[in-house]
Amino acid sequence: MTPPCAADPSAADVDGDWSPSLDPPRAAVVEAVARAIAEDVLPLGDLTAGLVPAGRRATVDVVSRAAGVIAGRACAVEAFAQIDPGVAVSWLLPDGAAVAPDDVVATVEGPLRSILTAERTALNFLGHLSGVATLTRAFVAAVHAANPSTRVIDTRKTTPGLRALEKAAVRAGGGHNHRGSLSEAVLVKDNHLGGATITEAVARARSQWPGRMVEVECDRLAQVDEAVAAGATVVLLDNMDAARVAEAVARVRAAGSDVLIEVSGGVSLATAPALAAAGADLLSAGALTHSAPVLDLGLDLRD
Repeated sequence: MTPPCAADPSAADVDGDWSPSLDPPRAAVVEAVARAIAEDVLPLGDLTAGLVPAGRRATVDVVSRAAGVIAGRACAVEAFAQIDPGVAVSWLLPDGAAVAPDDVVATVEGPLRSILTAERTALNFLGHLSGVATLTRAFVAAVHAANPSTRVIDTRKTTPGLRALEKAAVRAGGGHNHRGSLSEAVLVKDNHLGGATITEAVARARSQWPGRMVEVECDRLAQVDEAVAAGATVVLLDNMDAARVAEAVARVRAAGSDVLIEVSGGVSLATAPALAAAGADLLSAGALTHSAPVLDLGLDLRD
């Protein structure tokens, strides 16, 4: 059975072991950083950095002001490179690494003008994406304590234009990715059923897109039964409490089905452990990407 994860589900664990699959696609990094830099330097460039003598060089440290998990270093490197290829960034910690207050994450060396111009763009990406990784790590820890087999996954509730970057940050935090676009899988929600039954929708999906994951959103137990009988790959239990999730899991397993069971809708750090303990295979939380607090990081100039 194909799981609803676009990325390698073993990319990172709760302890933050690094894997190359934590990196977002390079094209997405280059495009996002270019847009961000354009916001900062057009139309006249960095007026304030122009006050710094042209020959002045400096070394600065990227320092964490709080505890968290690092993500987004590819974007930070790209920000400095697009401003000035002569700026060198040396990383002490990889994406997925845990940090404490005052930990040095990276060292940046080069022309001070260039460093100052790229500073905010680099830190904006690094802080936001590290925040996503940090919140994801908290969800993963809470869920694994209740049920080690339950996986935490993201949603498409991402910042427009930053989806690939945010989904990479989820992986850095030890989470997994649901579909990255509408083309990757079939997800039949309540509004899709305006002109078809669950059975009809699943049959059409299987006919038109053989081999694709077919997931069905269910808010009633009868819908779960129908989706399983129709041959869905995944059933999504929408806004069900832990007791109803446990009942749905029991019904699916009693039917002899190995369909994956996802729980979604209002999943929080407070509710996630009970939902996982009820037997969910997957817990999806839009909060991972749309509500993660920024991890506070700063750039400290060495004396």
